[in-house]
Amino acid sequence: MAVPRVWEILRSFKCDCETLGWNVSENEDWVKAEGLYHNFLWIRTIRPAALKQIALKHRCAIRRRASYDIVDVAYIALLLHETPSEELLQIVQDPELAERVALYDLSSIYSDEPTCLRLNQTDSRVFMEFEKFLERKWKIKFKQIQDLITAEA
Repeated sequence: MAVPRVWEILRSFKCDCETLGWNVSENEDWVKAEGLYHNFLWIRTIRPAALKQIALKHRCAIRRRASYDIVDVAYIALLLHETPSEELLQIVQDPELAERVALYDLSSIYSDEPTCLRLNQTDSRVFMEFEKFLERKWKIKFKQIQDLITAEA
């Protein structure tokens, strides 16, 4: 079975989240579990400075009918379509960000042996469930980015 595009993966994952009793957004990519917002950002690439700004602000606009509210975001998952730069990896490993930001390099999930590089030092139950979902539903294997950095050094 071929792995679908990221937006289809997230839509399917959000359906699973609803079965766990978590709140999900129909239009945005966030999950609210145990009173905390978990935001998924799927992007081709991101500049390290932009990531730092996003992560340190702890804020996200969510739609409430015809208006928007600003909420505190506890965790952010970056779903990248391209392999992250060394500089970006260094930023995400900063202790201040590492507990809040998970990084998933999805650039190889469409290969014969789908693999996702991950950098997840958060304690986010939603992100742990997301990883289990990818393994269970799409047979995606994970490799820790930290292990690759250590091996190259």
